[in-house]
Amino acid sequence: MATAVCGALVGLALYASSLCAVSGATFLYHDYCVIGAGPAGLQAAYFLQRAGRDYVVFERSHAPGSFFALYPRHRKLISINKQYTGKSNSEFNLRHDWNSLLSHDRRLLFRRYSRDFFPNADAMVRYLEDFASLLKLQIQYNTAIIHVTLEKNEQAWNGHYFILTDQDRKTYKCSCLLVAAGTWVPNVVNFPGSEYVEGYETVSTNPEDFAGQTVLILGRGNSAFETAENILGVTNFIHMVSRSRVRLSWATHYVGDLRAINNGLLDTYQLKSLDGLLEGDLEDLAIVKDKKGKLHITLRFYLENRNISAGIDSITLPQDELDNFATRAPYDRVIRCLGWKFDFSIYNRSLRMMPGKGNIKKYPQIKPSYESRGTRGLFVLGTASHSVDFRKSAGGFIHGFRYTTRAVHRLLENRHHGVPWPSTVYPITQLTNSIIKRVNEASGLYQMFSVLADIILLRENATAFEYLEEYPTGILAELEMQTGRKACSGLFVIIMEYGRNFSGADKDVFYYNRAVGEAQHAWQSNFLHPVIYYYKRLPTEHEMRLRPPDWPLPRPDAIHHIVEDFLTDWTAPNAHILPLRRFLENCLSTDLRNFFAESCFLFAFTHQKLPPSCQQGYMRMQGLVGSQELRHHAVQAGLLQNYTHTDFLGDRPPDSHDGSQEQLMRDHGIPVRPLQHLVNAKDEL
Repeated sequence: MATAVCGALVGLALYASSLCAVSGATFLYHDYCVIGAGPAGLQAAYFLQRAGRDYVVFERSHAPGSFFALYPRHRKLISINKQYTGKSNSEFNLRHDWNSLLSHDRRLLFRRYSRDFFPNADAMVRYLEDFASLLKLQIQYNTAIIHVTLEKNEQAWNGHYFILTDQDRKTYKCSCLLVAAGTWVPNVVNFPGSEYVEGYETVSTNPEDFAGQTVLILGRGNSAFETAENILGVTNFIHMVSRSRVRLSWATHYVGDLRAINNGLLDTYQLKSLDGLLEGDLEDLAIVKDKKGKLHITLRFYLENRNISAGIDSITLPQDELDNFATRAPYDRVIRCLGWKFDFSIYNRSLRMMPGKGNIKKYPQIKPSYESRGTRGLFVLGTASHSVDFRKSAGGFIHGFRYTTRAVHRLLENRHHGVPWPSTVYPITQLTNSIIKRVNEASGLYQMFSVLADIILLRENATAFEYLEEYPTGILAELEMQTGRKACSGLFVIIMEYGRNFSGADKDVFYYNRAVGEAQHAWQSNFLHPVIYYYKRLPTEHEMRLRPPDWPLPRPDAIHHIVEDFLTDWTAPNAHILPLRRFLENCLSTDLRNFFAESCFLFAFTHQKLPPSCQQGYMRMQGLVGSQELRHHAVQAGLLQNYTHTDFLGDRPPDSHDGSQEQLMRDHGIPVRPLQHLVNAKDEL
């Protein structure tokens, strides 16, 4: 009996171990898993590969960028592709290249794939395919992730592993999950008769299919106006209905609002050419189809307690009570163009991937660090991360999220691999120049205005500073933890901002005297311009939460606006550089000017504290060497007597530079002591 029990136990143990072996074989492990090989997924893969990390990208299609293979339906992108800027600076040129991803390969600039200002979407498909293949990114195609859950494990980076299952029931285990799947599920509004509505994703793109028809379009975004633009010349008329008013991108400064390339229907509406715009809640509508196939628009409450199947004759229409009802004419077709939302269906409840609230309900809830609010180690990249800056900046588009993806990568490098945020240390004398260079060239600051910022960390006694580029402003309070850098002696934060009251759907941004040109009124600048915040210490989480409405940062100890510039070229000595330098000097209580050696020599005898340029240059024997020109300046300044050339040089030619100022003084019997000794002697007096 005992032998039998023992044998049974051994058998169970062997069976369990075989299950573990099988289970272990089916879980394919990677440190990083990326869902989606669209632009954001490829951008994340690039940074992971350059860092030598273990990663894989899962793509449900057979090629990258599958979204662009179908959308936009009429194939014209609204992201600009500016070929010429008049400058050769590659970083500056990215400000006006809205399609290229970041890489070291100069072949992978989008201008090599299209010369059109608004390119065809097919060019984007080719570009993304080449980006993946030329850089040899690790992408697993034809793999649709259908379920994601968690496996608790104290040894894991974040206290759990992510378990992914594909359509073939293969499972994958990851320590960190990067979701770059975009927003691709069409927004649908259900109302009585919505079964008669055609979706933007399937409607015909051949204008001839609409010849002589009357069309109603539901929606008011670029996809709706793009559809209208395609059929504008062949339809009887087009009506467009949406809950909100039309928002023009030039008024809101938001690239996701209606772009000029698609706004032809606004002309035909305002120039009395039959087309028109209406405002109304789509959920209040109802559509009734008559015997001839015509679609009649009515309101939901007219259908309550009525038998729709009895036919249209038994249904009260709005025009029966109001004979000038706007949509009383029947329509041949109704098209839904309401955009897309994030696919929440594949994420297990354990991940707590919840939709946002209000206007951002189509996006998952994430922190300003782009990490999920519900699950540590899960980051959302690309279009789906747009809730951080929705209707504020460009984070939902390639020219914005290529920089936020890089920021997330830097956060992960510090958290998981101990690689601090990249930085450069400069002497304090280079502070003004460093800021001027960045605000005139940096593309990340320019595109992700108010969202990404350059951080300047001051060293003790403000003798030097450490420069960090494009850090998310929303997690400024966490800077030391997130970057591995210390902010002990104060900091400057450099961001780009529009005027606070300048943009808006109902604003006239073309009003007279809209621009500010004088430095003393820089704080009233309307157009995009640099703003420098100075903090004596790092702001706290509490201060971040209590910051004023629409402010990207808490109230600083000092703030400086660089006046807006028509050319976005902030290099004017008097209007831009001088006020900035004086602001920095006031914050640091120091003199940031650069001085010639003779001025430093004079300061050494007349001032208790030398300017930093003298301390870091002249006092370290890095000043200008003695020469005839320098001696002439010294004589004019009253620092040296006016000896003749022959007194100094004897038979040497007057243009010889062999004799230093020190040697000249020795030749005339003047005792020479190191300059530092002179300074010390002065201090003793």
